[in-house]
Amino acid sequence: MMLCDIAKSPLASGHRFDQDRYWAASLDLRFAQRDGVTRMVQARHQGPLRVQRPFYPEGRDEACHVYVLHPPGGLVSGDALTINAHVERGAHALLTTPAANKLYKADSQGVAWTQHTRLSVEDGATLEWLPQETIAFDGSKGEQRTHIELHGSARCLGWEVMALGRPASDLPYISGRIEQHFRLTLDGKPLWLERQPLDPLHPRFKGRWGQGGATVQATLWAVGITDAPVAIEALREALPDNPRWAVTVRHGVLLLRYLGNSRNEAWALCEQAWHILRPLWIERDAHTPRIWLT
Repeated sequence: MMLCDIAKSPLASGHRFDQDRYWAASLDLRFAQRDGVTRMVQARHQGPLRVQRPFYPEGRDEACHVYVLHPPGGLVSGDALTINAHVERGAHALLTTPAANKLYKADSQGVAWTQHTRLSVEDGATLEWLPQETIAFDGSKGEQRTHIELHGSARCLGWEVMALGRPASDLPYISGRIEQHFRLTLDGKPLWLERQPLDPLHPRFKGRWGQGGATVQATLWAVGITDAPVAIEALREALPDNPRWAVTVRHGVLLLRYLGNSRNEAWALCEQAWHILRPLWIERDAHTPRIWLT
């Protein structure tokens, strides 16, 4: 995200922004099919944001697996992280991260951080966006924006798992503010628009009509499933029978939601759902990235 964009954002206008402490990191990735193989044809970076070399654990003619690395391990006041990934026609990329993303407590001046992710998938291309969970420390202040641009018959599956506070260390999320924006479009037409402020001082944070006091939430989305009723039935039959998750389809977007208090439960739910959906979605079994097992 450019500096001018941050300055104009609703969150930045509501929190202190210090240009002298602005530290940007960006990553621009592009994937294309060459001779039947998906190749990473562009990997430009600025600041502490990198990728490891591509992996092909499913075979050279299958998905290109790439690990996005942010060596600092998290965002602090003044950080601005931008990730752009574009998948060309016929290519198939799977992006993940080697560890949880941490959102640290704002400094004494309340300077915010920003994180902007833009995913673009051309007609006939496939993208899996599967980052490990995000952990927000008490007092964290920032803005997350995820913009997914699909074209034609593009297919995309991804998730966002957010854990608020560190209950195991008796450090709940009781101050700060995180504003999340999701935007998913198909040929420029909005399919899913969502804005969610996570503010422990707002009534919705603890109200049963809102967050309900839950400390962990997750959203999985999938576009390109041809038989949504079959997919939903498969999920309902295989996933744990509890009220902490639900699944629906709107405007061709399958959305699975979790709201509870267990980061491990949320992650396991998303991973299991991915294993169930992938054969129905692209007729390929899920191949767990090796980095998740380390």
